[in-house]
Amino acid sequence: MKLNGHQIGLLKSYMMDLVEQARQDEQTQRSFGFSAAAYRADQALSDLLAILDDRVESEGVQVGLPAEFFHQMWTLCNEAQPHLRDQVWLESTFDGTSSSKSTVREQTYRALMTYLERQCRP
Repeated sequence: MKLNGHQIGLLKSYMMDLVEQARQDEQTQRSFGFSAAAYRADQALSDLLAILDDRVESEGVQVGLPAEFFHQMWTLCNEAQPHLRDQVWLESTFDGTSSSKSTVREQTYRALMTYLERQCRP
């Protein structure tokens, strides 16, 4: 699968939206004294696929996403999952960063973009 610049831009936009949403959720939880539940890379991928499914169905053609885009991304994410899980674990262990939802999403999506660049080169 080859992704064009527009599709990559949309993916990055959706990813940034999900990271920002997680930050806001974390801030709300902290303000009420709740601690965040553990969050994993596979959950970040599931959240990304959920938003992709919604966006492809609701506005896919209008924003330039082909009908098969969701299925192709699901396949790529499924193939990438072991790599992403290991990469996120290594990064969080090495950096000593928290496993907060926003951090895990950031790390997962960054690793996914690197994976996609390798897999989807022309």
